[in-house]
Amino acid sequence: MALDGITLHCLAHELHSSLQNQRIGKIAQPEKEELLFTFKIPRQTRRLLLSANASLPFACFTSESKPSPLTAPNFCMVLRKYIGNGKILSVTQPGLERILCFSIEHLNEMGDPGIKYLYVELMGKHSNIIFCDENNIIIDSIKHISAQMSSVREVLPGRTYFIPTQEGKENPLAATEKAFLAHISSCPAPVYRAIYQSYTGISPLMAQEICYRAGIDGDQSTAALSREDLSRLYNVFDGLMGQLKSDDYQPVILYDQDIPLEFAPFPIRMYADKTRETCASMSEALERFYAKKNRHTVMHQKSSDLRRHLSTLLERTSKKLQLQLRQQEDTAKREKYRLYGELLHTYGYQIPAGAKNAQVTNYYDGSEITIPLDDTLSAMDNAKKYFDRYSKLKRTDEALQTQIRETKESLAHLQSIESSLNFAESEEDLDIIRDELAAYGYLKAKGERKKNKMQKKSRPLHYVDAHGFHIYVGKNNYQNDELTFRFASGNDWWFHAKGIPGSHVIVRSENQELPDDTYETAAAVAAYYSNGRDSEKVDVDYLQKKNVKKPNSAVPGFVIYHTNYSMTIRPSLSGVHPAE
Repeated sequence: MALDGITLHCLAHELHSSLQNQRIGKIAQPEKEELLFTFKIPRQTRRLLLSANASLPFACFTSESKPSPLTAPNFCMVLRKYIGNGKILSVTQPGLERILCFSIEHLNEMGDPGIKYLYVELMGKHSNIIFCDENNIIIDSIKHISAQMSSVREVLPGRTYFIPTQEGKENPLAATEKAFLAHISSCPAPVYRAIYQSYTGISPLMAQEICYRAGIDGDQSTAALSREDLSRLYNVFDGLMGQLKSDDYQPVILYDQDIPLEFAPFPIRMYADKTRETCASMSEALERFYAKKNRHTVMHQKSSDLRRHLSTLLERTSKKLQLQLRQQEDTAKREKYRLYGELLHTYGYQIPAGAKNAQVTNYYDGSEITIPLDDTLSAMDNAKKYFDRYSKLKRTDEALQTQIRETKESLAHLQSIESSLNFAESEEDLDIIRDELAAYGYLKAKGERKKNKMQKKSRPLHYVDAHGFHIYVGKNNYQNDELTFRFASGNDWWFHAKGIPGSHVIVRSENQELPDDTYETAAAVAAYYSNGRDSEKVDVDYLQKKNVKKPNSAVPGFVIYHTNYSMTIRPSLSGVHPAE
């Protein structure tokens, strides 16, 4: 979700508690629209990251120290000039707006104390960081907004800073029951939309959560609400605002499997089926959420060229397979030509010269058959012509069988590589995938890569289940081979999604009998790391590793097995945790 006013209210309280009366040790601008403040707090160093990036605006403490450009940008130099070594007096939030206001005390050129304000506006594409003097006159901003860019407000040095009013919206912290009922009742819209359109700082997610807790369908019209519905809705709304006023919150991150989905200052009850991670602070929740979200986004961007190339290869190979299958269907008529030739050899003496067809009896089933003839040829020459057609189609069919088998293998190989892209977590993982594509002629190799070196950098995923059994997951075909045929011992257990591309999953048995729920946990992991991840249920095969074989000349990741067990299970990582 985007940062809303409720989240920023919690964050402002945390920042104020941590930074009040603390001095700024260092100011850096590592990115065009980012600031990094370092505070030397007794017995620790804290870094505050502020981002006005239109696609990812946020503010939180971070443990990461980003490198700064050799020449500091102008805005950073202005901040260093005025508030370098300044003291944070307070961190506040105007109303429930998506704005943080830092009041900073500093010494001017004459050595006298002065006050400056740093406004961090986290409003999506309108995000900005604005530096003002004690009279709220803008000194500078990280983004300059001229009258040509915005008719609502100019953000330029010398202009007076003000917060654009949101017409028709009220401060929810000051809401009364009478005003709330009047606002919601008079708004002709779905209930959840009426809530966030009537009050500042409430996101659509939080509005839906308020409706859910009140037992109301948020998508229904406000006109359908009874007096009792409105009363329950207000009680839930007032309860959440009361928690905000008393700074009573429990920040959480919600995951759809291992992909970060939402964050919130309160548990989101309407997502009870999602994995929930409780955090010690709102800042910690934001740092974890954006770090993980950014990692997924960055990896998807870095792999975009490979995805496009693979998509083209898959489409081309699929079309090739369809064409070959159609050609094979055409060869099915060869048996008819063979039969025509045999019957002409048998009954040819009865067929007069110059006949255009021959009516003969099929001695295989007793039926009557009409055989088309070339009237310029004798019956024996017509028979030879049909046998030649039969032989040609037979040779074509034999060649197509080989080609179709090779094309199906190529298609399965490409699908497995595409699946590996979904599990890539680092540049090294992508390099291994590029190596595999180049090794099999799907991609032009860019110089000689040291594959073994690359494989050492990229490790399989490693989990531990509730019983302490170690579970390993290959992230690509090379790792799958390494896990199955070099790492696993004969009595370890091997899992794989049935009939679809996916990772090899190994459970180290340590010569012990696995508990039943360990089998289920490992199967769920194998289903998750497969192309069936988004399915409700996936069939998974499992057997001891000693019964898994690799055919000669098979591509990486391809195996055969016969004596296996199977189970149907929901893809999930809920039964495991990453090994330390």
